[in-house]
Amino acid sequence: MSKPTIDDYLDNGIYGQKQTKPDERRKFLGSLRERIVIALTQSQVREKGVYKEVQECLKKHPEAKLLLNGNMSYSFLSKYIKLADTYHVSFSMVTNKEIETDIGLVLAYDHAIDKEEIYVKKKNEKNSEAKTKQKPKKSLFSSIKNKLF
Repeated sequence: MSKPTIDDYLDNGIYGQKQTKPDERRKFLGSLRERIVIALTQSQVREKGVYKEVQECLKKHPEAKLLLNGNMSYSFLSKYIKLADTYHVSFSMVTNKEIETDIGLVLAYDHAIDKEEIYVKKKNEKNSEAKTKQKPKKSLFSSIKNKLF
């Protein structure tokens, strides 16, 4: 590897230090996908109450860091800040006015953990799945048959 040139120093001064996977870092509030334990979208953070999945992950991973989208209102984030404080998990508000991301909350480590599924399903999606599993739909012919006989 060659020594850095003056152009390299100037580029670092003008554009900042080079990063790996900058698009991924912008999306996940400065972290990488492979480091994330759990993530919520902004709409999920705005919902009433706290997701129990996040609460469980905060209990299990106290050495991870909670990253919150600083572009969101504090009133939505405060419930998760209190929860992080309860479980002694450090948190940080990440504000980047230049980049829009749909992520509202991320619990991440400073090293890779490669968790398969990081997103939590919305509360209303869970309820609709439970209802469809409980009551299977009948076909048109079976409903007509039941009415005739």
